[in-house]
Amino acid sequence: MSNRMAGGPKKCLSLIGFSLICLKMVASAKTAPEIPTIDQAYSKISNSITVEWATVPGATSYLLTAKDGDTVIETMVASSPGTVTGLKAATLYQITVRSISAAGRSQASPPKQAKTVLAAPILEVSSPSPDSILVQWEAVYMAIGFSVSVMRANGLGRIWKENTTNTSLTFTSLDSGTLYTIKAYAWNANGTPGDDSTCNQRTSPRAPANIQVSFDSGALKASVSWAPTEGAFNYTVMALSDSSELSCSTTFSSCIVSSLQCGTEYLISVLASNDAGSSKSASAVTLKTVACAPARVMIQEDPPGRLSVSWSSADLGDHYVAFVKSDDGLEVHCNTPLTQCNFLSECGFTYFISVFAYNEAGQSPLGDVFNYTTALECDTKYNITVYSFSEVRGSNMSCTSQFITTAPCSPEIKNITRDAFSVFIVHWRSTNDDATYTVTAQGEKGLHRCSSKGESCTIEGLPCGSVFSVTAVAETRAGQSLPSYSVPLETVPCCPAGLTVTQVTQSVINVSWTLGTGAQSYVTVLDSRTGQSKCLTRQNHCLLGCIACGVNYTVALKAISATGLITDCAYQSYSSSACCPLGVKLYRLGPNGIRIYWQASRGSANYSTDLYGSKGIFTCAPSAGLSFCDVTEIPCGDVYTVMVSPVAETGLKLTFCPKKIYSVIYRGKRNAE
Repeated sequence: MSNRMAGGPKKCLSLIGFSLICLKMVASAKTAPEIPTIDQAYSKISNSITVEWATVPGATSYLLTAKDGDTVIETMVASSPGTVTGLKAATLYQITVRSISAAGRSQASPPKQAKTVLAAPILEVSSPSPDSILVQWEAVYMAIGFSVSVMRANGLGRIWKENTTNTSLTFTSLDSGTLYTIKAYAWNANGTPGDDSTCNQRTSPRAPANIQVSFDSGALKASVSWAPTEGAFNYTVMALSDSSELSCSTTFSSCIVSSLQCGTEYLISVLASNDAGSSKSASAVTLKTVACAPARVMIQEDPPGRLSVSWSSADLGDHYVAFVKSDDGLEVHCNTPLTQCNFLSECGFTYFISVFAYNEAGQSPLGDVFNYTTALECDTKYNITVYSFSEVRGSNMSCTSQFITTAPCSPEIKNITRDAFSVFIVHWRSTNDDATYTVTAQGEKGLHRCSSKGESCTIEGLPCGSVFSVTAVAETRAGQSLPSYSVPLETVPCCPAGLTVTQVTQSVINVSWTLGTGAQSYVTVLDSRTGQSKCLTRQNHCLLGCIACGVNYTVALKAISATGLITDCAYQSYSSSACCPLGVKLYRLGPNGIRIYWQASRGSANYSTDLYGSKGIFTCAPSAGLSFCDVTEIPCGDVYTVMVSPVAETGLKLTFCPKKIYSVIYRGKRNAE
């Protein structure tokens, strides 16, 4: 299974929220304030530096400046300490402070150097086995080592913590089907830790044990049960044979697999799955179904008075029972491990013959019932003389004889081959001289015929998703033969009329389609250069998870009939949505303005920012090349929901990117979630 499937890695981002404070600017000083002196400047978060200085009399606010080469970032604060935000991680800045009053602003303070801490590593986590979690990340600028810890999400149990200089770690000996919290940070050459990354990952479940199978021979279905496994969201039962693959899914601990084929040996296995992926197959249980009804039943009368019935051996058949019933109601049978039985017959009777196969699973389904009439041979010339007779005058033995040819023999259909999607070639065997053969395919969707003087003919235009009964009849001047034994013909299932792909979340899509005639189940396959995701279902829709943003995929659909015939259906390309931004943060900008900052994710995209509150909706879009957006005149005393979304080329904004809640409160109080 690909790591893009339900058990594949997922991105975990570190989001830092800030609240906004509305302050009143009070102007009281009449002269320019004094130059402040910085006591200390330090960084606790990778995008900010906090500055402390002594209060300057008469100053109503202060202007903090952080300079890195030609880049200058300024922030207005009310008092010490103050924080400059929007900085780059692991970067050395020159920090200065100016005091501001109603009369003006002071000169810059003597500079102080401070370096921002390292950025948080962006984690990709997955569960490759029921007792392990794999944590991977990209290198962090200026980092020389990383610390990663894993613990149960409910806080119970021990904490696993590892330090490494690599960019991946595997934690083993974990509990299966359990949700864990992973935290990681990087440190620099001085040992100073950077920002944290936090994310949750569930371990995949173990394979179910104690699989029990009960077979219903009459309905050709099996009831499968098992012991539940910890942390499993649902289960899938797989029944695999050499020619078919059947399944059923459930959230319970039992499931019924129907439409099993006769004469087939299946391997029954049960997979448990959750949002981390599926368990590996447990030891499979073998199921042998009842044998199919014996085929190629041959009836011969040689010599007269001895009826020989033979048949081909049936897969998984242990022994056979042949029944012969005459038209006067007398019935006899034989039970044999062989493939032939002999019966006594009388001339002028019609006999009805049926053959069953048996094994430990029970009796085979009823096959074709054959009839045989003792009389003359087919397609044979006989010299027939009719004599007159009288009790008074005696017999007239001088009547003229006449040659009469009997009707042709019934042909035997050997096989049916497919020449194209809806074109079939029927092959038969016959010993008739100069006969014309007509093949008829009859089903619920109509009657189709073809004729030939040879030993094959082509039937065209058979509709998909249909079952037909095929028979052949021979015709000569002497008349028409009895129909051959019927042979079933099934066409491949019809493809659905339409296929639709809808993005549900950043990492989940829903593939839906209309039902195809003759299709019992469907396989949806999602392919990309990074892997493959597959879904087997009996419904007309399927959810596929762990979709990477900004990636081109190919969606394929297979329709499968109850007997295992497969049709490759619609193929189409699908491009997943642009990636949601990383590291969304909110900074105060003046008395009642905010700056929303984010880190552009991989792949190019335009972004739009929306703030939803009871007092209005505020929207802004960044200037070209920038990853921040300023919104001014934000009312106080309200709670805002903030979302930064990529904008598609069509202008449509995504609605499933992560949201942050920010509260803006009077009198300097603040709160953020």
